[in-house]
Amino acid sequence: MNIPTILGSVGTLIGLVRAVPQLVRLLRARGAFGVSVDTAATSSIVSLGWAAYGLLTGQTYVVLATGSSGLIFAIITVMALRYGRSVREFRVAPLWLVVLLVTGFAFGTDVLGIVLALSALVSNIPQILVAYREDNLHGLSLGTWLLSLSDGLVWGTYALLQHDVSIIASGAFQSTTSALIVARIIYQLSNKKTTDGELASE
Repeated sequence: MNIPTILGSVGTLIGLVRAVPQLVRLLRARGAFGVSVDTAATSSIVSLGWAAYGLLTGQTYVVLATGSSGLIFAIITVMALRYGRSVREFRVAPLWLVVLLVTGFAFGTDVLGIVLALSALVSNIPQILVAYREDNLHGLSLGTWLLSLSDGLVWGTYALLQHDVSIIASGAFQSTTSALIVARIIYQLSNKKTTDGELASE
């Protein structure tokens, strides 16, 4: 078993489970505080776009990893709306769906790969804005964003070995944006512990 195969297997496993902690968090908290429904919907669209790209370029690992996460992100979108987010928050998702469809049908896999590479950046920006704008992140899963960070690193390394520039760029954007969200969640958690500790000592 060579290194790309190992990385593809690990990336597929992460792709299968990375959105699960967020779904579990929503179901337990029954509130979507700090969750960007726009990012959830865009992530679903982008993941399914990558699944199509993987199918067209013969990369089975990409299809398996992104197809499954696309379905879970779709469920997260529905649950986030149910638990308090608003459809008025949809800004990027409808636009990016049109962009990917037009790109795929009009220009083929080469251009689709370039647009998908930008998608990790585009899809995660709404979550960065919500995470840094809202004080209550109780509904946002640290586990999912740690897995997203790992996902970007694994697929970025896989793509370097496979010489796939589109996936390299996507991995870099995914890692960077996920790291920003992870940092914000950890900051909020440490702040909460400090505040709770001060209140307990009074």
